[in-house]
Amino acid sequence: MTQRSAVGSVVALLFATLPSITLSAGCSSTLDDGNGGDGVGGTPSGAGGLTTGAGGQAGVGGQAGAGGQAGAGGAPGGVGAGGGGGPGGTTGSGGAGNIGGGQGAGGGPSGTGGAPVVAERSPLVTSSQGSGCAPSLEGCSYWKTDGTLTESTANADITVTSTERQTFTGFGGSFNEEGWQVLLQLTEAEREKALALLFDAADGVKFVYGRIPIGASDYAVAPRYSLQESASAPFSIERDHELLIPYIRAAQQASSNITFWGSPWSPPPWMKTNNDYDGGNMKNEPAVLEAFAEYLANFVEAYGAEGIPIAAIHPQNEPGFQQSYPSCGWSGSQMADFIGNYLGEEFANRGITADIFIGTMSNSSSDGALLQTVMNDAKAKSYIKGYGLQWGMLSTIGSLGLDASLEIWQTEHKCGNYPFGGQSLPSGIPGSIAGHKNPAPNDHAYAEESWGLIREWIKAGVTSYSSWNMVLDSVGVGEIDTTRIWAQNALLTVNLQNKTLNLTPTYFVFRHISQYVDPGAKRLDVTGGDAFAFRNLDGSITTVLYNSGAAKDVTLAVNGKKVGFNLPSRGWATVNVGP
Repeated sequence: MTQRSAVGSVVALLFATLPSITLSAGCSSTLDDGNGGDGVGGTPSGAGGLTTGAGGQAGVGGQAGAGGQAGAGGAPGGVGAGGGGGPGGTTGSGGAGNIGGGQGAGGGPSGTGGAPVVAERSPLVTSSQGSGCAPSLEGCSYWKTDGTLTESTANADITVTSTERQTFTGFGGSFNEEGWQVLLQLTEAEREKALALLFDAADGVKFVYGRIPIGASDYAVAPRYSLQESASAPFSIERDHELLIPYIRAAQQASSNITFWGSPWSPPPWMKTNNDYDGGNMKNEPAVLEAFAEYLANFVEAYGAEGIPIAAIHPQNEPGFQQSYPSCGWSGSQMADFIGNYLGEEFANRGITADIFIGTMSNSSSDGALLQTVMNDAKAKSYIKGYGLQWGMLSTIGSLGLDASLEIWQTEHKCGNYPFGGQSLPSGIPGSIAGHKNPAPNDHAYAEESWGLIREWIKAGVTSYSSWNMVLDSVGVGEIDTTRIWAQNALLTVNLQNKTLNLTPTYFVFRHISQYVDPGAKRLDVTGGDAFAFRNLDGSITTVLYNSGAAKDVTLAVNGKKVGFNLPSRGWATVNVGP
């Protein structure tokens, strides 16, 4: 896929020549409104403060306004507002100062949508152990911006190096019918707040990927369904207009920078050996494989006609598992034949530009072999643009022989609270895996587990990372699978009794990373501590750290500077340092 560039604002940490200065972590958010207005220069302040910078020209090729500088001893310069969304709009330069205004968000590379809008970066955000929070964050132990960064001369505990790893394209989540069904229990204002918490760049996680189930998933609303219920029936997304499409359109209102992709949990039952939604295998018949290729192509075209462009298709969710919810088994040779001789050709013949991924793999015992069989087939491989790997593949990712020139997506986060054994915590995470609870705990322990999982996947080289259910009710049990009851965690929950929205501890773990790591950022090696870092396209570096022990003071060396701050007990810190 074409990488999406993101030009963002950054709080510049410009140290003065004084021996020590204190940097306030509080920071307001300033966004490009996309209307191509004049840049706002820095305001005069103190002796020698300069006047307002020149305004940026809107429209095609619009330049952003340059911010004015702060005078000696004066207040920081203002933030330059970026150029408009016309083709070629460049990034506005912010006013300098002790902690000056950041860069304005520039115009995008094209006239449709442009680059993702990025909020001001708070220099320091911390979270410590607690329970879930209301959207107001009142009394919340998570997402604190009142800490301080101090210039330090101490030896660094953690060092961000200049060694670059993979390019990271962003975080995302899955749309499911049950998520929208519970969001409908909120007021319209609260529902809009929930979508902003997930997709907004200034006040949310800033998700840039959205997974769409093709037919029923295990978190669909009963009864199960497909988009073509018999070989003679017309293809239809009428059912999706009830819950899925309204959910997606609400997300589009919160952000215009979402890349959508689709995957079926099961082909229509008539294409399967058991003629059922659950379990069974894909029929290995040319007419059926051709019909399934047409089915997926029809999905891409139907959603495109709804204003929901589909950027990628993963042909089967978890092909190595046959479950008591919509699922379907495939062999490696069958999948290679389908992609190489049916799906790839169907997309090419119909001019469909959606990418084909080999995904989504999940069974560590069998899906690795399936993936390798497909990638060893030259014709199938010629159509494949990336991999989709779910949480079960973490233990085998290093042995899969993945082509590093392709995108590697982690397509489903592990949802915790397991009703089965054999699970263990990632290294460095305190505690142990407890037995299944109902309702889902959505607690700090799961937030810590989630941190370890995200860390391990990112260090393994994935280029994007997706949560599973973004929103569920506070119980977390799906309607579809009544055989294995699994109360699953989510990022946001809705209490159906009092109709209130709750932000879970795991929500903040995702936000600590995703809000400030822009699409196109490069991961950097880090030495010391439990941390990882990314260099954003504007030169700023975002470092995210976790502390499994008691609260402690930490010195971080990053971007040619050393900064000190307090890292909470069993908590996180995100540090943003400008170039």
